[in-house]
Amino acid sequence: MFDSIRRAKLQRAGLSCGKRRLKHQEGDLVDELRTHPAATVAVYAAFFLVLGLLMKMGAAVIPGTVTPQPIAYICMAAIASALVVHLRVALREDVEDNAELALVLGTILLQMAANVAMLDYGNQQSWTGALLVVAMPHAFAPLVLSVILGRRMGLFAAIYSTLLGSMVCVAVNPITYLASSSLIGFLVVLFTKRVRRRNRLFMSGLYIGGVASLFSLLLYEASGTGLGAVSVGRMLGVPLATGMITGLLVGGLLPVIESIFGVTTEISWLELADLNHPLMKRLSIEAPGTYHHSLVVANLSEAAAEAIGANAAMTRVCAYFHDIGKLTKPEYFIENMDPSDNPHDDLTARMSALILIAHVKDGVDLAIKHKLNVSIIDVIEQHHGTSLAWYFYKRALEQKAEMIRLVEQGKSKEDDVPQVSEGVFRYPGPTPQFKESAIISLADAVESASRTLEKPNASRIEALVDDLVMDRMKDGQLDECDLTIADLAKVKASFVKTLLSMMHSRIKYQKAAETSNVSTNLIPKEGSSTPAPAVHDGNTLVMDSPYATGDKKRQGRKPPSAA
Repeated sequence: MFDSIRRAKLQRAGLSCGKRRLKHQEGDLVDELRTHPAATVAVYAAFFLVLGLLMKMGAAVIPGTVTPQPIAYICMAAIASALVVHLRVALREDVEDNAELALVLGTILLQMAANVAMLDYGNQQSWTGALLVVAMPHAFAPLVLSVILGRRMGLFAAIYSTLLGSMVCVAVNPITYLASSSLIGFLVVLFTKRVRRRNRLFMSGLYIGGVASLFSLLLYEASGTGLGAVSVGRMLGVPLATGMITGLLVGGLLPVIESIFGVTTEISWLELADLNHPLMKRLSIEAPGTYHHSLVVANLSEAAAEAIGANAAMTRVCAYFHDIGKLTKPEYFIENMDPSDNPHDDLTARMSALILIAHVKDGVDLAIKHKLNVSIIDVIEQHHGTSLAWYFYKRALEQKAEMIRLVEQGKSKEDDVPQVSEGVFRYPGPTPQFKESAIISLADAVESASRTLEKPNASRIEALVDDLVMDRMKDGQLDECDLTIADLAKVKASFVKTLLSMMHSRIKYQKAAETSNVSTNLIPKEGSSTPAPAVHDGNTLVMDSPYATGDKKRQGRKPPSAA
């Protein structure tokens, strides 16, 4: 309210447009709940309570099943406690906040509920023995968590959905359940390596359905039960259908899960990499220099992210959008500037710096309006960190020194000497908070600086990259991200390799006129003593190398004689 009153006063005085700049994650209650310890305890408590309820329901779906005794609930609580310890000790980095914790535990509970529902349906259809177990959707939780949070979390889900499921589905043979759930759960994680298209989810479900059908056949054969044609079809068809339906269901639920829990899969990142996005189309038309710069930064960043095992797809997409704030005043940035008309010539160094620094806040504003991914907004905020706009800071110091000199000569007054504060020329930050953001920040600086190199070669590019990375480290821009020294070495090597491939030299070809003149000069004039050029013998291969020096020739082997 007080901000609104202040803006209204400034607007009446002609000092404000009255508009409020959009800000990213400003005092949001949801953000507080994501990391609050009380919310973490509440998620774990709800998990234990729902598990107990599902355990009771699993015993009630089949008549005649003994109601779980207190010792069974104690055993279930022990396994669930082991799950909590495993998460807190070994997978703390994979589950960063309470939203991801709720996703992991909720997915496991959803699979337990689906198992109970399938148990009830199978009992109504008079399914018995191994079919009742193999028909359950054992692949659901491992498939969801493997695609969203990585294969480590997929294996985690496979382990604990097997252990807890054997306690929930007490009406079936526990040995058969453990074997089926562990086999299907672990194999579905194997089949979900680098899922980059949604049809891969269906194919994973198809593969796991085939494995479940084969396992069901083996179990029935080993039991010695007589099988009719109808039983064989059910025995093979039901597990196959369950696997296929699971794959289709996960593919349909992924966008909903991503929206609710604020996570993004690699599939979604690849979909976001479409350069036909309205902001990218605007960038290509209104700021073509920035557009090209963003594409090069994306190539540099993606290669570096691949080198250290970071999320390469996310890095590429975030690099595409990191400079969209320049759309507000594209002509003030050197890559879009007309060389004959520099708008900064008419501005003070402080005003020029403010315009450049403002592109970060303008970018956040545009990203929020276009509902871009939260990680993209984070990268826009962090890609300059709190670094110094060095060129204009130096220019401001020179202007101050010149004004002091005029004061000493009596040509100006002391009140005209400007006050130069380093903080005014620094970006607002924050500094990069995660690997992908830090990589884009470094790639942005490296790409811009590489354009100033004259006759670039490997040693000059390597020295440039080393200096820029060292300067960022000394300035504290990499203090809050989790890049290690080993990671930085790989990132620098990747930058050098990519820049060398982009800035390689080209062969200088002769023009057609020059070539014809050379050919004419080789023909001896009548009466001249100049010998005629040697005639090729048809066997020795002679080639002028554009990379060779002097008159060296390269001879090859004789070609095989014609048949």
